[in-house]
Amino acid sequence: MNGEVPSFIKWAGGKKQLLEQFKQFFPQKAERYFEPFVGGGAVAFYIIQKNNLKEIYLSDINEELINCYKMIRDNVEELISQLRFHKESHNKEYYYSLRELSPEILSKVERASRFIYLNKTCFNGLYRVNSKGKFNVPMGSYKNPSIFQENDLRALSKVLKIAKILKMPFEKVLMYAKEGDFIYFDPPYYPLTKGKNFISYTKDNFSEQDQIRLAQVFKKLDKKGCKVMLSNSDTEFIKNLYKGYNIHMVKANRMINCDAAKRGKINEVVITNYLPT
Repeated sequence: MNGEVPSFIKWAGGKKQLLEQFKQFFPQKAERYFEPFVGGGAVAFYIIQKNNLKEIYLSDINEELINCYKMIRDNVEELISQLRFHKESHNKEYYYSLRELSPEILSKVERASRFIYLNKTCFNGLYRVNSKGKFNVPMGSYKNPSIFQENDLRALSKVLKIAKILKMPFEKVLMYAKEGDFIYFDPPYYPLTKGKNFISYTKDNFSEQDQIRLAQVFKKLDKKGCKVMLSNSDTEFIKNLYKGYNIHMVKANRMINCDAAKRGKINEVVITNYLPT
């Protein structure tokens, strides 16, 4: 991948734009890497390229996302073939007919190609589902959407060969992680304005109680001797949850917000249980 971190999907809150700022916070050495909210995978792909890792664990509770990672790893040529067909067929009628299809009736590769196609052609690349877990984002107004890059997918397939890709809640990292491992958490962010979650990442929103449970997992990993890093919003609630740990500030360019006044450069926090070297 020549040092570049390709983006096979658009992901609200994706970390590709922050990698230059994040570099200073990553541990110098890591043999095992865990990312329990893998999302678009920008941090994971960067860490994998920069370290001679023995084991990689990428996980999420989003079933469609995890299936997509597995198909890139295990069946990339068939996935590329199906994406070609979606690109050739793309129009408004095709988008909504594919959106209406239930993923459960499709093969695993068909599900993955549908997921990527909808992600790259929907409004703002937003992943949002309703209370029944159904993807409900309208089509975007792109004239010629870049749905996929064959070389990027093939390169990612090679990188993912040594990865264990798991559908599981974040707490289960405690079953696998051990002393010396590096774990990076990038959860759905705590809202800057209370009660305003922008995105329904799954049919169950990531609540304040979930943030508290995540902080407890962070502390348990710390006691195990793991190196733990976490990103979140710059709010008093989050900073109080991680009081006693190292809290660093980064500047993020937030493009997606229903309130136009809140788009642009904002502070976010990076929390580590170790001092960057």
